Amino acid sequence: MSKPIHSPYRLPAGGWGSARSVGNILRREGVLGSAPVALSRHNKVDGYQCNSCAWVKPATPLPFEYCENGVKAVAWEITAHRCTPDFFSKHTVTELRGWDEYALEQAGRLTHPMRYDAGSDKYVPVSWGEAVDDIAHTLRAVEDKKNGAVFYSSGRLSNEGSYLYGLFARLYGNNNLPDSSNMCHETTSVALPVSIGQGVGTVSLNDLAKADCFLFFGQNPGSNSPRMLHPLQEASRRGARIITYNPLRERGLERFLNPQSPAEMLSGKGTRISSQYHQVKAGGDLAALAGICKAVLATHDEAVSAGGAPVLDLDFLAVHTHGFETFANWLRARNWDELERRSGLHRAEMESTAAVYCRSNKVIGIYGMGLTQHRAGVETVQMLVNLLLMRGNIGREGAGICPVRGHSNVQGQRTVGITERPELFPLDRIARQFEFEPPREAGYNTVEACEAILDGKVDVFFMLGGNFVRAIPDHGRMEPAWRKLGLTVNVITKLNRSALLPGAKSYILPVIGRIEADRTAAGPQALSMEDTSGCVHGNRGVRSPASPHLISEIRLICEIARKTLEPNPRVRWTEYETDYAEIRKEIAETLPEIFWDYERRMWEPGGFQRDMPVNRREWKTETGRANFVTPDALEEDLDMPASGYDVLRLMTLRSNDQFNTTVYGYDDRFRGIKNTRKVVLMNRSDIDRLGLRVGQAVTLRTVAEDGIDRHLSGMLVVAYDIPIGCIGGYYPECNVLMPIWHYAVGSKTPAAKSIPVTIHSDGDAVLEPQLDYEAV
Repeated sequence: MSKPIHSPYRLPAGGWGSARSVGNILRREGVLGSAPVALSRHNKVDGYQCNSCAWVKPATPLPFEYCENGVKAVAWEITAHRCTPDFFSKHTVTELRGWDEYALEQAGRLTHPMRYDAGSDKYVPVSWGEAVDDIAHTLRAVEDKKNGAVFYSSGRLSNEGSYLYGLFARLYGNNNLPDSSNMCHETTSVALPVSIGQGVGTVSLNDLAKADCFLFFGQNPGSNSPRMLHPLQEASRRGARIITYNPLRERGLERFLNPQSPAEMLSGKGTRISSQYHQVKAGGDLAALAGICKAVLATHDEAVSAGGAPVLDLDFLAVHTHGFETFANWLRARNWDELERRSGLHRAEMESTAAVYCRSNKVIGIYGMGLTQHRAGVETVQMLVNLLLMRGNIGREGAGICPVRGHSNVQGQRTVGITERPELFPLDRIARQFEFEPPREAGYNTVEACEAILDGKVDVFFMLGGNFVRAIPDHGRMEPAWRKLGLTVNVITKLNRSALLPGAKSYILPVIGRIEADRTAAGPQALSMEDTSGCVHGNRGVRSPASPHLISEIRLICEIARKTLEPNPRVRWTEYETDYAEIRKEIAETLPEIFWDYERRMWEPGGFQRDMPVNRREWKTETGRANFVTPDALEEDLDMPASGYDVLRLMTLRSNDQFNTTVYGYDDRFRGIKNTRKVVLMNRSDIDRLGLRVGQAVTLRTVAEDGIDRHLSGMLVVAYDIPIGCIGGYYPECNVLMPIWHYAVGSKTPAAKSIPVTIHSDGDAVLEPQLDYEAV
């Protein structure tokens, strides 16, 4: 690999940089000629849904309804490269563990089911029948079915597959259904039901087109959901105010040049996105939002005292909300010095946001994992809701709360039953529907599954998609514990780190991808997914499977279920495997209020939207109203010692060339990082204060009093525009620094955006010194 360098990036998001990146990955994956045909059906009616992010799919799509990251995800799946049994015959598992994520996945699409052979330390071919029989036999032999088996799924699993997988787990005897939502937006699922009575956002594309103000917190659309930049560009051009709170100045929230506009590409002139940009410190969002709320309340009090019109929506507050007076008294008692210190911002910055908010008629609050992955994540999301409620900006057109989900169907799989919390799924209905008694005790979420593995309670871990071991915290503890499992099943399409940590028995079971045609004895089959706005869309694969030896996730679930479970005439596994419409009939019977006329409606342009009671101002909360939630305090991490001048707050980041644990390359174009991912972004003042040098290799060490040494060495110091006292490093490499027990209170979402660490010198500089930080 070439020498690592850092050169600040000054161009807008999108533009020629995006076009070059797309061309590069299509060439590298050997699909430059064939990809355009597949991409023509991307996010289209009767086509397939993006296998990357969950951003909204419009009823009238653009001719090229995809973004740079969407193309990367397509190229990653339809790659010409193949990872065959011959590959595994040449490499031991121990050797492959020395490869990084990018190199592993560049081996290509997996083509055959494989079984780990401990004697040779290699994966060897196995027939599907042998694999299914052995997995089923092992599952049946688990003595403690309540605790001993875990059924994990990633957000790429379809609604149909998710429903069957959840049914299988409950028929087996537990609710141990952790998923990727536990790692990102579980905080949303806990916070919003208390505040407004539903666990998903309230905003549609129509609302985005009508809002006159957007408040952004902890979300980076330029890298995480680039198609979102299209409505933001339109909003900026019509004069809407876009106010951003984020520790880093992300290019996609500064300027955007639409690569689908020939005029813009020729002129090179981008569109300003954010009208205000406030670099809140990591973990300071709760205080910043409290400061904005305080300023709004003060503006209202002053207006009323002067005999003017009220700023708050008093009618809405009186009819539709509960707890406002308690919250208002709490705000009035807050000290501006404390709000400034905890947010890292000046009072004037919070007041400037409040001024714009008070003048705006339709406001949308948008947030991502910058809010959810904190110890105080639940209260922070609820504080954003509080702000919107103050002026009636929830439950009406052009306004609302918009959590931006990352994984493509992570919201949909929750809707149809992938949840460890029994109260979130109608167990009484499936009990009647399938004539069995489902388990009523809460199962493991991601953190609890990790704790159970560390405690030796888990025998079998079934991973349906994803790269669980790499995505979770505390790698130093979890990886050795993972090797002690009796059986690990990796249902994946490409090789990843989790598969290289085999238990006593381990299988790699490759399946067809979402873009690939799924044909059964009954003919071509369709699937469905839900986007971040709660719209459900149909999906038809358009490519031939990467190998004739691949099977669908649906078929795999049905075959293992038939071999594992006692026969139940009400559960028609054979019919589900052949005709996916039969699965949708079962979903509609379980959830008729959402999935009525499912078979037809999923092909409607733009999909069909699940019922959103909040948009009718129906609040399904304990009070029957929207609730103002008053936080207990503004502290971020009471359980971790984070005092002292040398303790810094680490926030984990995704690069521009990455989707979750999938790494497409070693460059992060928007941050100017090239040829490496082993960097720590630091403020120049912190570098000088701690006696470090740009380009120097350092070790990060977690500050925690649990007697465990968590450290990461060989990280290169990069001077960057980041708040003093905060540093940034890439996920998942930095997950080794995050304790399992460091999670959001109430949701147990890993608190990856604020990890107290210290920095220690490793040696000499290796980063190109002439490409030092310059202000952007």
